[in-house]
Amino acid sequence: MIHSRIHRQRGFTMVESLVALVVLSVGLLGIASLYVTSLRTGRTAMIRTQAVTLVGDMADRIRANGRAGDAYDTTAYGGAPEAQGCVVDANCTAEALAEDDLASWIEAVNAALPAPVATVTFTPAAGGVGRPDQYTIDVAWNEAGEAFNYTSNIMLIPVTP
Repeated sequence: MIHSRIHRQRGFTMVESLVALVVLSVGLLGIASLYVTSLRTGRTAMIRTQAVTLVGDMADRIRANGRAGDAYDTTAYGGAPEAQGCVVDANCTAEALAEDDLASWIEAVNAALPAPVATVTFTPAAGGVGRPDQYTIDVAWNEAGEAFNYTSNIMLIPVTP
């Protein structure tokens, strides 16, 4: 009588274990890469939001001090505008308040954005009284080797005394 033995396999072979380990490793590397990308994208979105908020803040300051005109032009100052202590220490002229606004705004931009350049450019109204002056507010920054900027233009009819 011939007895045939049926061998039953128990457990995994070494090759099956190694293949499963490689597949698992590739999946985990993909998840880690996705996580790093999402962190980088989230940081970029946060910085862009801060830039938009800062530009809006300067636009509101200009609208609130409509008599200052070209005092909001950053090129009018030899270096950086200096804080004047307006509102807190003293009542200031419209021009001094504009310089104070610029100084505090540039300080906030420098604190919030990586390697920033913040400028405001004033273009007077062409064609006479009743026409709007134009202000161009620009914030530029570098992030991860790329240059970004956000610019806003506002038109404001000058306030006459």
